[in-house]
Amino acid sequence: MRLTKINKRKIKNIKKHKAHTINSPIYNKESKKSKTESSLKENKKRLVLWPIYLLFFIFLILYFIFEHEPDLSIIFGLTSFILLVLLLGFEITSSFKSEGYKKVIIEVFGTIIVVAVIWISLIYLLNTNYPINVVPSCSMRPALIRGDIIAIYGITNITQIKAPIVNVSSTEMNAILNPDYSDSLSCVAYTYINGSVHISQDYKSGWIIGLYKNYGGKEEILNNSNGYPISYNCGVRDIRYNNGTIGREAYLESITINNHTISGDANNSIVVYRTLPSDLFYKEGDSFIVHRAYVILNDSGKYYIATKGDNNPGLDMEYYNYPPEENQIVGKVIGKVPYLGYLKLIISGDFSPPAGCNSTVIHSWES
Repeated sequence: MRLTKINKRKIKNIKKHKAHTINSPIYNKESKKSKTESSLKENKKRLVLWPIYLLFFIFLILYFIFEHEPDLSIIFGLTSFILLVLLLGFEITSSFKSEGYKKVIIEVFGTIIVVAVIWISLIYLLNTNYPINVVPSCSMRPALIRGDIIAIYGITNITQIKAPIVNVSSTEMNAILNPDYSDSLSCVAYTYINGSVHISQDYKSGWIIGLYKNYGGKEEILNNSNGYPISYNCGVRDIRYNNGTIGREAYLESITINNHTISGDANNSIVVYRTLPSDLFYKEGDSFIVHRAYVILNDSGKYYIATKGDNNPGLDMEYYNYPPEENQIVGKVIGKVPYLGYLKLIISGDFSPPAGCNSTVIHSWES
């Protein structure tokens, strides 16, 4: 059926009337009222979340303060993690309701893409697949603190690692890499009570400092390290406990190899290396170690790096770990940002600090 001219005019007038109705003051007032109500609801949600945010930061600060108290650090760390999960859940749910699923998903994917681009850029700029990491332990205090975020630069040549280089023969290197060798030697304090030997890392007045061998369940105190490619020179160092008191512990003062005596140096590079499945560190769950290079062993162009944590009493290789080869080195530390890494530690469930976080070795280079 064809419309008459009169009908067309009526339809046109109805459309104008509708357009006028949409743009009318009454509609605008209702629209503003709806927006105001929506804004008020959003503000109420924010007011509900603020106490949770406040609690999260309070418990996070308490975690920092009581980090060295194992029980309290677990309680405060776990509570911070639970509050963080709740906050993320509330924020995501609120975003879904106010912005819609599609917009939120697009924003999430956009964020992932931005992070991926930044990460890939850092990989190329810093020349390593692991440009950023977090310090999980206290073995490098005071140079690096648990919770520090570190920037790592990949190395392409051994000369990029600053540490003394000592030439060794293949026979000497094979002896060092032999599992029956010095991965079981460590500096200790000991004394004899009723005919039995008592061993401790802590030094007490009147105790003797010596080299302790423990391999295959056999324990003995060695008068010296003769017969080994590396001679370990043991001594005593002061340590500062977190409560401010001073103690003393048995400590590796230096090593001698092929007539070269080498001691720790704060100017040596701090490196990050991958552990091997045979290493004690790996068995304890540490795939990567952040320690200072102590000496580089050169076996006819094949390089091994003996490493040590500044806050540890001995070399890594003295505690059932092999010195990493050059190809195990991820890179060297070139910068750090303190504290920010704690968020990663909390998210990963690493609430309680490991052993060694209750004290710091006082080095000769600090005086």
